[in-house]
Amino acid sequence: MNPNQRVYAQPAGAILETNKVLRSTYMLLSITLLFSAAMAGVSVALQMGPMTNLVSFIGALALIWLVLPKTANSAAGIAVVFAITGLMGFGLGPVLSSYLAVPNGGQLVGTALGGTGVIFLALSGYALVTKKDFSFLGGMLMVGFLVVIVAAVANIFLAIPALSLAISSVVILIMSGFILFDTSRIINGGETNYIMATVSLYLSIYNIFISLLHLLGMFGGNDD
Repeated sequence: MNPNQRVYAQPAGAILETNKVLRSTYMLLSITLLFSAAMAGVSVALQMGPMTNLVSFIGALALIWLVLPKTANSAAGIAVVFAITGLMGFGLGPVLSSYLAVPNGGQLVGTALGGTGVIFLALSGYALVTKKDFSFLGGMLMVGFLVVIVAAVANIFLAIPALSLAISSVVILIMSGFILFDTSRIINGGETNYIMATVSLYLSIYNIFISLLHLLGMFGGNDD
């Protein structure tokens, strides 16, 4: 046996509880993703302005920081999750509209959506099948995320296209790591609240989609 391989022998009750959390997380995640997509469609149809993205993001962030921790252990937490994902989806409308306005915009959005789905299914599937412990990624992912935030803020003033591409690429890598990290925590009993797990996975998927869309737009947005 490989001495570096961690083996988890969970009691039957703990395994049942873990499976319950996993099923509840994936079910709620699926529903909220559909709800978020519907809200994005409404936002596109209403032709919401660019400020919608910022306002919706701030609102969702306030709910995540101030409301979600207080309601995560109650039925009210589900409503909060829908409010968060609904706001994030609605705020996505102006971004999607800008890409859909280019000749191959529909293809770009569809490719980004498909790519995001493939990344999530592949990574979560890998974590589920191997049951490896990815908790060691936590510190590195948080440091990387903070660096990306600093770089993104700096690029608002610098406006360097190459830096923007690099940020999007790194975001995809970091969020992919978070999918492994979060799924591993659920499998190994580190995360027992499916509401919190749903929001974490949703944010990773959301950021991967946005970053993929940005990369595809930069490289293929001028195609006829």
